[in-house]
Amino acid sequence: MSISSSTPASIVTPAPGLEQGSAPAAPLLPGAWLGMLGGGQLGRMFCFAAQAMGYRVAVLDPDGLSPAGSVADRHIRAAFDDQNALTELSRLCAAISTEFENVPAASLEFLARSSFVAPSARCVAIAQDRAIEKAFLVECGVPVAPHVVIASSAALADIDDAPLDAVLPGILKTARLGYDGKGQVRVANANEVRLAHADMGGVPCVLEKRLALAYEVSALVARGADGRSVVYPLAENVHHQGILAETTVPSQRASAALAAQAQSAAQAIAAQMHYVGVLCVEFFVLEDGSLVANEMAPRPHNSGHYTVDACATSQFEQQVRAMTGLPLGDPRQHSPAVMLNVLGDVWFEDGSARTPPWQDVVALPAARLHLYAKEDARPGRKMGHITLTAATAEAAHEAARECQRLLRIVFD
Repeated sequence: MSISSSTPASIVTPAPGLEQGSAPAAPLLPGAWLGMLGGGQLGRMFCFAAQAMGYRVAVLDPDGLSPAGSVADRHIRAAFDDQNALTELSRLCAAISTEFENVPAASLEFLARSSFVAPSARCVAIAQDRAIEKAFLVECGVPVAPHVVIASSAALADIDDAPLDAVLPGILKTARLGYDGKGQVRVANANEVRLAHADMGGVPCVLEKRLALAYEVSALVARGADGRSVVYPLAENVHHQGILAETTVPSQRASAALAAQAQSAAQAIAAQMHYVGVLCVEFFVLEDGSLVANEMAPRPHNSGHYTVDACATSQFEQQVRAMTGLPLGDPRQHSPAVMLNVLGDVWFEDGSARTPPWQDVVALPAARLHLYAKEDARPGRKMGHITLTAATAEAAHEAARECQRLLRIVFD
């Protein structure tokens, strides 16, 4: 049996209420069961954090070999909309979270009938649709790139070239289910927009103007059900072929004022959503120094992996604390850090499979290796990450460059 969504797609502004379930009257203490929708690497790292604090974790994921399922105390192997599996998870767990934003919002609504769900279905639904997300960010007073929403092929046929030309050259993005550069096409004129939209199957899209970018940053915030929040140092990110390649924290280019602006915006967004959990907001810094919000992720984020090795409290421990009602931890960063994503490409050389030289990588004093136990290494697939910490940012970057050389990681 599966369930269908009853959440109107037009909802933009969430309100506090029963859609996320009632928060526990008292903190859920170690020994309790926590639930996780999704069995990927984020769920795996959540399990590690929760189990280290004494909690037991049940993961719902259809993949019998999922990274999180293999380390969870219980793995419920079923589809994310399987009502029987959701009922089993909810009966076992008083608090439930998710590790990816494309989990059906209807499933979160169903779970919230008897468990505390953090973040709520409504928060996740906002992040699942680029058009709704951008409208919400504007409502929060956070600038976004000029854009046009294309609801359908019929709607596009009714749009004159002038509104399209105003946001060209641009990037046509599917409104839903896009991640790591997928579902995006660069377009230069109105004709290319129409051709690209047809190639995408005529699904709802957002046409976003390409801006003069200087660099990209992300702000990571954790917020509890009591409204209190903490924010991490601003991270600076480098992407390669649409996938995060490297994160440096704290950002070396952002001024203190810009960092504070991004952090404040992320906290305001979380407050406006009545968000509970860990939220990441990605921003573009333009060449003129202004800040524009790109998108948000209602979960721990790839750019926050460094927190495990470089902060007093990791983003995954914050997720545990927020959903159980424990006080949030100290986000203080104790060491400058650079995080490198490890993609499946490093398992290959000149088309032939190889074993990466892990012994040389871990010999670097600054290196902390995290592999996700995924069975098959494929080019472009996230297989792990390496955090390089050091006494100075310069030393962390030097270690990262040596790590890149050892693994033959190349990015722009």
